[in-house]
Amino acid sequence: MQVVGTCLLGILLLSAVVPASARSPATRAGGVVRTAELPREAQETLALIKQGGSFPYSRDGAVFGNREGRLPRAARGTYREYTVKTPGSRDRGARRIIAAGSNQFWYSADHYRSFRRIVE
Repeated sequence: MQVVGTCLLGILLLSAVVPASARSPATRAGGVVRTAELPREAQETLALIKQGGSFPYSRDGAVFGNREGRLPRAARGTYREYTVKTPGSRDRGARRIIAAGSNQFWYSADHYRSFRRIVE
């Protein structure tokens, strides 16, 4: 019985430490960000996506597999990833925008650990 109690306590403590955005899909409450609230670099990337490019990184437009299941389920090839420049980073950094077609977008500031749906 003590083992069960210890496990439950551990789960409660972990859930208090790990932010809800990292545990739950972007479609749940709190998973929304307005375009105007995005970092300037993300707003620039979003504008490039909407106008069809050209993109500064060779991986921009690559298929995003959604293997972690943090975005709504969709057919393979639905999601495309785009790099959001990270000031001071020597590589692509951790920030991305994921697009589903031309009207659904998600922002990740932590390399796909969490997403927020972008709304106008």
